[in-house]
Amino acid sequence: MPDRQRLARYAWLSIGTAVFTITLKLAAWYITDSVGLLSDALESGINLITAVVALIILNVAARPPDEEHTFGHTKAEYFSIGLEGGMILLAGIMIIIAAIPRLISPIPLAEVSIGLAVSVVASLANLGTALVLRRAGQKHNSITLTGESKHLLTDVWTSVGVILGVALVGFTGWTRLDPIIALLVAVNILYTGWRLLTEAANGLMDTSLPAEEITKVEAILNKYAGQGVEYHALRTRQSGVQRFVSVHVQMPGDWSLQRAHTLSEEIERNLRQAMMPVSIIIHLEPIEDPVSYADIPLNRED
Repeated sequence: MPDRQRLARYAWLSIGTAVFTITLKLAAWYITDSVGLLSDALESGINLITAVVALIILNVAARPPDEEHTFGHTKAEYFSIGLEGGMILLAGIMIIIAAIPRLISPIPLAEVSIGLAVSVVASLANLGTALVLRRAGQKHNSITLTGESKHLLTDVWTSVGVILGVALVGFTGWTRLDPIIALLVAVNILYTGWRLLTEAANGLMDTSLPAEEITKVEAILNKYAGQGVEYHALRTRQSGVQRFVSVHVQMPGDWSLQRAHTLSEEIERNLRQAMMPVSIIIHLEPIEDPVSYADIPLNRED
């Protein structure tokens, strides 16, 4: 079974956890009438939506290349992480909308200890799932699972802030503390959502590989300088888990086609061993030909 299809099981885990936590958090809100706990439940509802989208996107990304998508479908993952960021922003805004009226006209909370106990169980479930997804995202280099884990961890921090706020309200009787804590957590949520949107935009704009990976590519290419081989016009980009490297390699003009091809295959093999998965395009040029130097030079940011 393809890796991306196998990863879909993690999306199902996220969906199951979201349904479980929504139920608990709605119960906690119903018991206490806390705006903070209500906001927490709203964010978990967004978790469910994004988990379903993640499952769909992982299945799309698993599709092999076809005539219309010759480079595959891995870039679909950026739509998932973009939606994650947008939904997180929406959660932050919803929390603010719910908290402001309570800040103006606070009301006492009921059955605080029971509501908090229910919310703690939900938060622990989210934390466990987030750690599993983060480990899987790092292992399989999946931005969808990584984005989902970030979203769940944001939900955990939201819950921690809300739980502390509600606990302090019950202890001190200061009812305005409930919406104040909710507003502070909303700021953190908005920041996380913005970061995810930025990451998605960079991916859709074909941003270059990270500097450390480009350094690996350059180190491999530089190994052949002693054979009179040079390179330029190095271009890189990333589409989900898939990397792309394009480079012009200049070789002595008196080399046979077979020798040049053999070295080209060796370079590709070394690159694949260093940074799988990667799609490589090598354009061979005679080093003595002035036309070989006519390409527009590119730097790492291009």
